[in-house]
Amino acid sequence: MSAVPHAEQAAAQDVLLREDSNGIATLTMNRPAQMNLLTLEMLGALQSAFDAIAKDPGVRVVVLAGAGKGFCAGHDLKEIRGLGAPDKVGSLFETCNRMMISIQRLPQPVVARVHGAAAAAGCQLVAQCDLAVASENAKFTTPGVNWGFFCSTPGVPIGRNLLRKHAMEMLLTGDLVDAAKALEWGLVNRVVPAGELDAAVIDLARRIAAKPPATIAAGKRAFYQQMDLGIDKAYDLAGAVIAASFSVAEGKQGMDAFIDKRPPPAY
Repeated sequence: MSAVPHAEQAAAQDVLLREDSNGIATLTMNRPAQMNLLTLEMLGALQSAFDAIAKDPGVRVVVLAGAGKGFCAGHDLKEIRGLGAPDKVGSLFETCNRMMISIQRLPQPVVARVHGAAAAAGCQLVAQCDLAVASENAKFTTPGVNWGFFCSTPGVPIGRNLLRKHAMEMLLTGDLVDAAKALEWGLVNRVVPAGELDAAVIDLARRIAAKPPATIAAGKRAFYQQMDLGIDKAYDLAGAVIAASFSVAEGKQGMDAFIDKRPPPAY
């Protein structure tokens, strides 16, 4: 089953598409021309979908995908610049943090289907999912440091998935990480040729969906409880740090340069 081509044929007004089949709910972020940016609209759609799925006993596994050429390019800097006031920017990141935490708290496992670019909060989204399957053309990056706003919120799940020094290398350099290195570093579970991505994702999802759902839900909950007792406070801190970075000169200059398609400022 190929979720993305189906998504691209669907109604253009739907920012998020849902397709259910055999206990697998596929959510497809459907703003391909904008690289599926995590706007407030997209965050709200994802939150509503996860809230509904959490109460849906017919769903055993969730697949999260992106329409178009890439998975997700992160937040919309034009939207952030338009919000202006620090409290409004902070509220956006609080909204994003709640959505990310919802993935971990969902009873059903969530598998990221990653192709093309997963940048900044898009990379965060991959790391926040329970599992991730990537195509060979996938690229991962947390480039905020280049533009004056450190990717502190992506650092929360990235730091919980990767060895600390690998996580810090991503966050401090903003360099692109290819699919092979992402697999080596533990950001994804497996890498497959682009033409085999859908089959690999569905195969993994079906094998999990065949397991007892109550056992899976209890096991997922216990895993994160024993591994991650501090995610709320971590996101509170990281959200405040990244929101504040958009209010200072470095962040404002970098945001303007990014939106205007200019190189990062020299700091």
